[in-house]
Amino acid sequence: MRIGLVTDSTADVPLSIVEQHDIRVVPALINIGDESYKDGIDITREEYYDRLPYLKPTPTTSAPSAGSFQERYENLLESGAEHVISIHPPDRLSGIYNAARLGAESFGGQVMVLDGGQVTLGLGFQVMLAAEAIARGLPLEEILSMLENVRSRSRVIALLDTLEYLRRSGRVSWARAMVGGLLNVKPLVELRDGIVNRLGQARTRAQGVLHLTEKLRSWGPIERLAVLHTNAEAAARQLLEDIKPNLAIPPLIVNVTTTIGTHVGPNGLGFAVITAV
Repeated sequence: MRIGLVTDSTADVPLSIVEQHDIRVVPALINIGDESYKDGIDITREEYYDRLPYLKPTPTTSAPSAGSFQERYENLLESGAEHVISIHPPDRLSGIYNAARLGAESFGGQVMVLDGGQVTLGLGFQVMLAAEAIARGLPLEEILSMLENVRSRSRVIALLDTLEYLRRSGRVSWARAMVGGLLNVKPLVELRDGIVNRLGQARTRAQGVLHLTEKLRSWGPIERLAVLHTNAEAAARQLLEDIKPNLAIPPLIVNVTTTIGTHVGPNGLGFAVITAV
């Protein structure tokens, strides 16, 4: 049985893996003033994060059209796929899942749209594991069961340089309520099941990095790891060197998609992991 695989740019799946497994990636949109840019296509991450602190009004993000997903599904099915698995960020945080669901309606049960409950590599690892399972020829039901298990073990944690961008996004109620001096702290946040949870804060970046690594170690054995950053590659490489993970699959270092970075801001650091069974 041939199975097609679709995701969107918020999953941060490396291009080499996208090409190897023929994963169809639908770009989300970044809106800067009156112009819209396709995430990862019309503007580089480095350029965007360099410009972000100076852009007024603050850029916004939006979901691609349902038609963009419908086009990918149709192409895969017409080229021989019997089913399509489409994996996306949580419905609670983004309209992308709903756009994908609407795009799938005309294909009945041939297209399965999944809420991955995560963003960036917390979502991307699910896509990558699905691609590997498809390549091994696993049946659809087994792949879907595996993805449910992996989703429960997917974790994303981040140290933000400022709370300001998250507050401006308006998507996190507790961030909207924080004002004044608290905006100057370095917040530590975790995404679980589509909810951004506040884990604490630090007065200095060094203290925040320490809290970040302590949290990572508290999760126990790890199956897959990505060090995430928003235009802070040197800090991300140093962080990876400091934790010295011993993993069968080499960890990734990823400059996070602009769609997520809009709500995080520059100089963020974090981890995406799949914890061991």
